[in-house]
Amino acid sequence: MLFWGMSFVWSSILLDYYQPVTIIFIRLIISSGFLFLLIFLLKKQQKIHRKDYLLIFLSAIFNPFLYFLGENYGLKFSSSTVTAVIIATIPVFSPIVARITLNERLSWYNITGILISFIGVVVMLLNKDMNIMIDPKGVLFLSGAVVSALVYSVLLKKLSSDYSPLVLIAYQNLIGIFLFMPFFFFLEFRQFLTVTPDLKIVTSFLFLGILASSLAYVFYAKTVKALGISKTNIFTNLIPVFTAIFSFFILSEYFTVLKVTGILIVIAGVIITELNQLKRKS
Repeated sequence: MLFWGMSFVWSSILLDYYQPVTIIFIRLIISSGFLFLLIFLLKKQQKIHRKDYLLIFLSAIFNPFLYFLGENYGLKFSSSTVTAVIIATIPVFSPIVARITLNERLSWYNITGILISFIGVVVMLLNKDMNIMIDPKGVLFLSGAVVSALVYSVLLKKLSSDYSPLVLIAYQNLIGIFLFMPFFFFLEFRQFLTVTPDLKIVTSFLFLGILASSLAYVFYAKTVKALGISKTNIFTNLIPVFTAIFSFFILSEYFTVLKVTGILIVIAGVIITELNQLKRKS
């Protein structure tokens, strides 16, 4: 969640120079190269069964393809913190999706924690006049990203029982490169050539590719396998917390009392969701 929270800051930096598809395309190239190198060095190669070809391809369509389109274009029309906050609504809908598709159950601690975290997310969106200020275009794209993430979670859960997270994310990102390639070359390649990369651009791309698109997804996939979709997605409420903090220091975004209050409420909600697990262990 720390890496994903930071990803909105790195993407915001890059959006000053490049269009969304360019950022995603280069991000996925770096990620795929890094992950396949890691697979080779750690000797984690796995053969993909023919019966799973379609499922892996579908998972790549929802994430990285549709999810990143929604996230990056949403970020183009919103601030990094607002984008992260909307993405953090994923756990609100996850229990419904998990219940319908995978028959996962939640305790009252989980439900209470979800509701409290969502309240914190809403508080973070309020201005001093207690109004929610969001660009409708940004909401539309980000809503698409949320739906894509929910569908992806279900597909990932089905695949994670047979394949390691490292292998899954590597192949999904590789497929994502080919899905984005036509859009990059036909729509944004000329604009891409006009930019001379500096240290800030290069480091932002490396952080996005290695930390946000590689390690974060591997950690997420391992957690989905261990905890299930609903309990894992609860922790996405921490994304806007990290984004808000780093946006303040790096992007100089304004930090209001309401934003701080919302952050604290989100953290409280996440803690509550785990109280049941802690009681069982004790």
